[in-house]
Amino acid sequence: MNLVLFDLDNTLLPIDSDYSWGEFTNRLGWNDPVAFKAQNDRFYADYQAGVLNIHDYVRFATEAVKLKGADAAAKAHDQFMQEVILPQLKTQALDLVKHHQAAGDHVMIVTATNEFVTRPIAHAFGVQELIAVELARDSQGWITGEISGTPSFKEGKVIRVSEWLSANQKTWQDVQITFYSDSINDLPLLERAQIPVAVNPDARLRQLATDRGWRILQLFS
Repeated sequence: MNLVLFDLDNTLLPIDSDYSWGEFTNRLGWNDPVAFKAQNDRFYADYQAGVLNIHDYVRFATEAVKLKGADAAAKAHDQFMQEVILPQLKTQALDLVKHHQAAGDHVMIVTATNEFVTRPIAHAFGVQELIAVELARDSQGWITGEISGTPSFKEGKVIRVSEWLSANQKTWQDVQITFYSDSINDLPLLERAQIPVAVNPDARLRQLATDRGWRILQLFS
C-alpha cells in the first residue's frame, strides 16, 4: 500500500486552523478577548518552539466550546468553515491531494489539531480518514476538555499511525509512506516515512531537509 499522510496546518492550509479557530471564537465574543489572545499567542509560540504542552493547550482551546454546548458549537463551526477555512482551500493543495487519490494512494490527514476543528476541514479536502487529537467525552457525549488516548502530536503521530496500521492488519513493512509536513514537531513521523516531504517548512525543518536531501515543496508563497 502507498500510504500518503498529510499534516494539515501550514501544510495543506496556509494557516493554522487551531489558532484561527481560537481567534474566530474571540470575534464571536466567547472569550475575554485580551486574555484569550495573549494566552493563545503564548501557546502558538510554544508550538513553534517545539515545547507545547498539548494537554494544557487542548483544555484551553476547547473551554469555550465545552461551555457553549454542541448546538452552538456546531453552528459556529459552520460559520468558521465558510468565513475562515473555505477561502484558504488553495487550488495547489487540493490538486496535490487529488493527484495522490487519482494514483490510487491511500490518503489520510494526520494532525495535532483536535477532531472537532479538523474533521470538517478534512472532508472539505475530500479526505475521509483523519488522525487528529481525539477529545474525551462525558456521559452525555460532550467534550470534557481532556484528550482521549494518545494525542497525535510529535512522537504521538507515530503511535497513532502504528495503531491505525494494526487496526487495518498491517505493519510498517506493509506500506510505503509519504508524509508531507511543514513542522519540525513532525520530525518523528518524517523520519519513519520512506518519502518525507518538507512542505512550506519552518526554518529548522528546511535546514534539516536540505541537509538530508529531502524533497522541499513550497505550496504557498
